[in-house]
Amino acid sequence: MLKVTPILCRPREMDNYAYLLTDEKENVSAVLDASEALPVIAECEKQNINPKFLLVTHHHFDHVEGNILLKQKYGAEIVGAKADENRIEGLDIGLEDGDSFFVGSAMAKIIAADGHTLGHILWYFPEEKMLFTGDTLFNLCIGGLFEGTQEQMWQTLQKIKQLPDDVLFYPGHEYTVYGLRNLQGEAGEKYKEKAIARLQQGRPVAPMTLGEEKQCNHYLKADTFDEFLRLF
Repeated sequence: MLKVTPILCRPREMDNYAYLLTDEKENVSAVLDASEALPVIAECEKQNINPKFLLVTHHHFDHVEGNILLKQKYGAEIVGAKADENRIEGLDIGLEDGDSFFVGSAMAKIIAADGHTLGHILWYFPEEKMLFTGDTLFNLCIGGLFEGTQEQMWQTLQKIKQLPDDVLFYPGHEYTVYGLRNLQGEAGEKYKEKAIARLQQGRPVAPMTLGEEKQCNHYLKADTFDEFLRLF
């Protein structure tokens, strides 16, 4: 069983979320997208955890800036896309589309996800039914196209749409509030009710299931590339 602890970083600036992943069977932990070191260290100390790996979705500073300090403190290995090896400082292990990587007994499949950046990857744990999307897919929206094209983002979203509906997804930022006004229908009302309740409790909206997101996120609901383009 993979335990996931969200860690808020850069509040009121970017509302990033890093994630502390722990395979409780083998007592092996990893931190995904550590944008800041201090909040991550505080959570690790709280749980008495020494992370073995620092997982990365893409090279942007607000997803990697805590890595070097954490690497020095814990001796953890930085793991990210081989395509980003010149842009992720201290990268120890470079992975490619379709590669597998283990956090203890929990296996992640790497999914190439060009669009927001070139070299962006998704961390998909099929047995645990978890997907970590970085800045590709957010609740009710998607990441901006900093390097990739609309066609590349479209192709990446088609990969996500093919994953099972019961997979829980964890994005790199809490941006849900910006999409709530666009929700419609019964599925939209259920999504809004759940999202607002979590936000009022001081929690991130994530995780939602991909099934819920496919019903409510306009970028995933687009059936054709032309429909997708009209959303920009």
